Amino acid sequence: MPYLGSEDTVRELRRHLSNPNVQSDPLRYRSSILKVIRAMSQGVDVAGLFSEMVKACATVDIVQKKLVYVFLCSYATLNPELSLLVINTLRKDCQDPNPMVRSLALRNMVNLRLPSLAEYVEQPLSAGLRDRAACVRRVAVLGWAKLHNLQPASEIDAAVVNELYGLLRDPDPVVMVNCLRALEEILKEEGGMAINKPITHHLLNRLGQLDVWGQCEVLRVLQRYRPQSESELFDILSLLDASLVSPHPPVMAATLSLFLVLCPDLPAVSFAALERVRGPLLAACGSASRETRFTALCHIQLLLRSLPGLMGAHYKRFFCGYAEPAYIKQRKMQVLVELVNDDNVAMLLDELRGYCTDVNADTAQAAISAIGERAATSHTRCTDPVTSHSAATDRCPPLSSAVVQTMRDLVWVCPQCSDTVCSALEGCEETLQDSQGRQALLWLLAVHGERVRSAPYTLEGFIDGVRGEASPGVKMELLTTTMRLFVCRPAETQDMLGRLLHHCIEEETDMCVRDQALLYYRLLRCGMEETRRVLGGRRSEPSLGVLIGRPAEPISQWASSFNTLEPLKQGAGETETTGRASPQHVTFDLDSDLSDTLNSGGFSFSPAGVQAPPLTLSLSPALSPEEFERLWTQRRLDYVCLEERIRCPAVPHCSPQSLQAAMQLVNIQTLAFTAAHASPWRVYLYTHAQQAAQEEVKVTLKQRPRDEKALQGFLSILTAVLHTLPFNTH
Repeated sequence: MPYLGSEDTVRELRRHLSNPNVQSDPLRYRSSILKVIRAMSQGVDVAGLFSEMVKACATVDIVQKKLVYVFLCSYATLNPELSLLVINTLRKDCQDPNPMVRSLALRNMVNLRLPSLAEYVEQPLSAGLRDRAACVRRVAVLGWAKLHNLQPASEIDAAVVNELYGLLRDPDPVVMVNCLRALEEILKEEGGMAINKPITHHLLNRLGQLDVWGQCEVLRVLQRYRPQSESELFDILSLLDASLVSPHPPVMAATLSLFLVLCPDLPAVSFAALERVRGPLLAACGSASRETRFTALCHIQLLLRSLPGLMGAHYKRFFCGYAEPAYIKQRKMQVLVELVNDDNVAMLLDELRGYCTDVNADTAQAAISAIGERAATSHTRCTDPVTSHSAATDRCPPLSSAVVQTMRDLVWVCPQCSDTVCSALEGCEETLQDSQGRQALLWLLAVHGERVRSAPYTLEGFIDGVRGEASPGVKMELLTTTMRLFVCRPAETQDMLGRLLHHCIEEETDMCVRDQALLYYRLLRCGMEETRRVLGGRRSEPSLGVLIGRPAEPISQWASSFNTLEPLKQGAGETETTGRASPQHVTFDLDSDLSDTLNSGGFSFSPAGVQAPPLTLSLSPALSPEEFERLWTQRRLDYVCLEERIRCPAVPHCSPQSLQAAMQLVNIQTLAFTAAHASPWRVYLYTHAQQAAQEEVKVTLKQRPRDEKALQGFLSILTAVLHTLPFNTH
C-alpha cells in the first residue's frame, strides 16, 4: 500500500533537488538527499527521483556519495536504462586517489545487480585485485563472487581464479579470508576450492592473525583436506592445539569439528580432544548470551553420547537459574538426566523435584518427565517424587497430565513401581483435560485395573461423558480399558461395557471407533476364554530392563553434525525415547544359584578342545545397531556363516529377563564383540518374550575374516551359560 501523501512528498523532494540554489549549497543539498533516504526508509515510493539522484552522485562529498549509492542500489533494478548513466561516474570513482572512494565505487557497482552492466564491471574488479590499498582488494575479491552469482551460467576467466588463488598469500588477513569465500562460491560446482598441502599449512600458520569468523571460515574449508602421512597429521593437530581451547566458542567448535574429521581412525586422539574442550564448553554454558548457552548445551548432549562421564563432576553447572528462559531450563534438565549416577542421584532428584513447581507449565512437565526417565536408575527414588506431585496438581491440568503420562512410562519400564503408582491414581481423572493424559490414565487402568479399587467408578465417569468426548483416541482406549477390566472384574463392569458398546456401535460417527467396538462385540461372542487370551497382552516391556549400561556411541555417529544446526533441532521427544530405550543401572533378582555359578568360574573363557588364546568379550560395541543390521543383511562371499543348535532343557522354563541377564554376567550384550586388538567378529543376540517351544537354541553366526577357533570359543561360552540356567526362574 503506498505511503499516505507519497505523491506530494515526491513532488516536494524533486523541487528541492532541482533547485539551483540548493545544489550550490553542499549542506542544503546533502540535507535534501537525506530527506529522500528517510522517506524511502518510511515506505514512500521515491523511484521517480532516480534521474535527480543520478545527478547527485557526481560529487566529491563522500557522505553524499554514500547516501546516493544507497538509493541507486535500491532502485537500479526498476530503472535499468537510467542505471547505465551511473556506470560512468562509478568507473571514474574507481580511479579516485582516495582508497575509500575506490572501494565504495567498486562495492556499489556490483550491488546494482544488473546483468546487463556486467561487462562494465569486470575491468574495474580486475584492477581492484591489484590495488595497493587493502580495503579495495577486499571489496574486489568479494565483487567477483557477487558477479558470479549475478551470472551463474557464465564462466569466470581462469586468470581471475588463478589471481584469487595468489591472493591467498596477501599480507592482509581479511583479503585472504575473502579469497577463500570467493573461491568457494565461484568453484561451488567443482566441489569448492582445491586444498593441498602448501595451502593448508599456509592457512594454519596464519590462523592467529584472523578474527573469530575468519578462523571459523578457514577451519571449515580445511575439513576437506586429508593429511598424506601420520607425521603431517600430528603437525596439523599441533598447530590446532591452541585453537581447541580458544575462549571464543565458535572457534573452539570449529576446531573440534576439524579434529573429529581428521582423526576418525584415532579414537584416543578424538577422546583427548573431547576432554580438552570440556572447559570451554562449560564456560559457554555460563555465557551472558542465551543463544550461546543453548547452543553449548545442545552440543554437550552430543559429546555425552560418546563420553557419558565427561561432565559428571560438573553436574552442578547445569542447575537451572530462576530467571533463565524455559527452553534453556529444559535443555539443562536433559543434560542432568544424562549425568545421573549412583553418587549424585539423590541430589539431582531433589533438584528436579524443585523444578516440578516451576511457574512455567512446560518446564514443570519437563522436570516430571526427566524424573521418570531415571526410573531405570532407581525406581523407588524416582517414583516417590512423581507420585507425590499427583495429588498436588489440582490447579494445573497440564502438570497433572504430565504426571500421569510419566507414571505410565514408569510402570512400563519398571513393573516394580506398579503398586506405588496404582495407589496414586485415585482422583487423577478430575484434573485431566487433554487427551494424552486421559489416554495414559485409561492405559494404567486397563493394565492394572484389578489393583485400583475405584477403577470401575473412574471408568463410569468416562463412559457417562463419552458423547462429549472429542478425541477418537480416548474413545478407543476407553473401549480397550473397559474390555480388559471386564475380564478381571466382570460383575462391576458388565453394565458399563454394554452401554459403551451400544453407543460406539449405534451412535458413534468415527469409523475407527465403531470398527473396534464391533471387533470387541464379536470377540465376546466367542467366549470369555478366547477374550481373555486375546486381551492378555504384556504389562511391561521386558527388553527395557535387560541392559545394565548403555554403550557409548562411536564418535563417527555424530561427528558430521557437530558445529551445525542439527543438534539444535533435536527435540526432547527424541532424547526421551533414547533414554527410555537404554536404562543404565537396572539389576534383576536372579536366582542365587545362577549368579553364584556364573561368578564362581563354572566355565572357562578358554574352553577345553579349543586351541586358542583366551577369548575376551567387550561391553563397548564398535558399531551402532543400524550399521550392524546393514552388515548382517549384506550378502558377501567373504562372510563365514555358521548355524548351530544347542540343546538346553532349561530354556523353555527360563524367562527372557533371566536369560539375557545371565548373558550380561559374561559380557554378552545384544551386540557382542571381541576386544579391540582381537580379530573382529560380531554376534547378535535376540530372545522372544514368549517361552521357547523346544529345548533347543538355534544360533546363527556370521564372521569376517574367517576364524573357526573364535567361533567355536564363543559357542563354548554360550553353551556353558545356557547350561547354568536354573529351572523355574520365571
